[in-house]
Amino acid sequence: GRGRGGDRGGRGGRRGREGEKGDWVPVTKLGRLVKNKKIKTLEDIYMFSLAVKEYQIVEEFLGTQLVDEVMKISPVQKQTKAGQRTRFKAFVVVGDSNGHLGLGVKCSKEVTLAIRGAIIAAKLAVIPVRRGYWGAQFGAPHTVPCKVSGSCGSVRMRLIPAPRGTGIVAAKAPKKVLSMAGITDCYTRATGHRKTMGNFIKSTYYAIAKTYGYLTPDLWTPTVFTKSPYQEHTDFLKETADREKAGKKLE
Repeated sequence: GRGRGGDRGGRGGRRGREGEKGDWVPVTKLGRLVKNKKIKTLEDIYMFSLAVKEYQIVEEFLGTQLVDEVMKISPVQKQTKAGQRTRFKAFVVVGDSNGHLGLGVKCSKEVTLAIRGAIIAAKLAVIPVRRGYWGAQFGAPHTVPCKVSGSCGSVRMRLIPAPRGTGIVAAKAPKKVLSMAGITDCYTRATGHRKTMGNFIKSTYYAIAKTYGYLTPDLWTPTVFTKSPYQEHTDFLKETADREKAGKKLE
């Protein structure tokens, strides 16, 4: 037989490369709302826990503010009848150093394809980062709001608030991740096999993701429920859907 994806350009390969050319044509309801400026900020998407399935949505809001950093590229092998098949696994972190952070992992036959895929995966996984104060609340938030921890494999990472001016007291990899998240002062404590770079980065990312999971007293204000963007712009979504159907029929 031809093997998996013999004449199809790999799994989703051709479609991804063609999609990068020209203007962005959204294929999801959320994408259409963002493209037509119906949703103003990324926080509106997080507020209603809407699934982001197009990386261009994140690019639309953050644009050139997003910086990507390749944290690790490692070869991985699989034993087959024909011998060993070597592929490359890339870990990429994206962030704007102002409260947004994403982590992407991608495996591919070529290093460039792995990095490109990991950047897209990281943009799809961008999360909001909550920052707080140590002691007096003056100036901009500079540290984590409370003690948080995350784990991946045997690695467990704990983030501890630090006074202003302390800096990030951490190893090289989590220090880079925390700075890209916009945290300037933080103590860290890590246990487990920290030499496994992928798990070390993931545990830091999971810990940062928990900053909005803890309900502190300042968030105890009554919740005012509003309509989700899908409900608010129902008529617009219906019009665009009808227009697309009419266009397909003409073709």
